[in-house]
Amino acid sequence: MSYRGAVVDLDGTVYRGGTLIPGAAAGLDALRAADVEVAAVSNDPTRSPTAFVERLAGMGLTIEPERVVAAGTVTAAFLTREYPEARLFVVGSSGLEAQFRAAGCALTDDPLGTDVLVASYDRGFDYDRLTVALRAIEAGAAFVGTDPDRTIPGPDGPVPGSGAIVRAVAGVTDREPDRVLGKPSAETASAVARTLGVDPAGCLLIGDRLDTDIAMGEREGMTTALVLTGVADRADLDDATVQPDHVLDSLGEVGTLLDEGT
Repeated sequence: MSYRGAVVDLDGTVYRGGTLIPGAAAGLDALRAADVEVAAVSNDPTRSPTAFVERLAGMGLTIEPERVVAAGTVTAAFLTREYPEARLFVVGSSGLEAQFRAAGCALTDDPLGTDVLVASYDRGFDYDRLTVALRAIEAGAAFVGTDPDRTIPGPDGPVPGSGAIVRAVAGVTDREPDRVLGKPSAETASAVARTLGVDPAGCLLIGDRLDTDIAMGEREGMTTALVLTGVADRADLDDATVQPDHVLDSLGEVGTLLDEGT
């Protein structure tokens, strides 16, 4: 069969930090030349779809904001649906807070007056912030994480991601999150399906993480391809419970899968 849609991870697949990965542009061109509908999907909660469009444009890549599924907007949609009147206390970035405000969410700086604690990527996270999160949850707040990524690709190697902060809060409170959004959550998979409008069986998912990208693709019945330009390497495959259908050195090799049509 031929692919009708492609779900393409961004950080670690298309770029690393602020640098375009060699071959990524050619890989995206190959998908479009084959008339494959492309959706970009990211667990980076700090940027809105429009911000991702601007980031990609700075690298010479073009995509419409409607084709971007991001952890921040998926989380905002979940919160407005499940906690419509809630006051949110955010342990996260100003970019995430801006997305919540744009979605109509109410934010508070009072950990004892919050209904939901949202844990996410926060470069200013420290002992005091962890203590505040503990107080909020002790006071009865629900506990939501934007995404499970423990690390994210950095220019000099992996750096802590949202998942590290979610786990820190879970550890100090002795409580698992009520929900973690981003990949591989069902909410993100549903957003991808709405974005592409394509049967998952006809989709190719390309990403650099086994536990999020490949796990979501496998669960949804997509063909999966792991790229070795981000978090995972070949050694990780030896003990992994989730296995990709294909392993590529980079997104630039995706044309070999399109030639196969499988």
